[in-house]
Amino acid sequence: MPKKKTNKAAAKRFKKTATGKIKYSKAGSGHLLSSKSRKRKRNLRGGSILSKPECKRITGMLAG
Repeated sequence: MPKKKTNKAAAKRFKKTATGKIKYSKAGSGHLLSSKSRKRKRNLRGGSILSKPECKRITGMLAG
């Protein structure tokens, strides 16, 4: 049985924390920022943690 490959697209978008949770950055902060409010841009800063069902799905992609 061959080894399972890491999904490189997922590896670039998600990082595993020390406790095993999966962290990601929110979409929408790349360009066209002048039309977005300060509050909206502020809320896009920093990372977020995936929910448990999503975490289960992404973990398979990161296992490499």
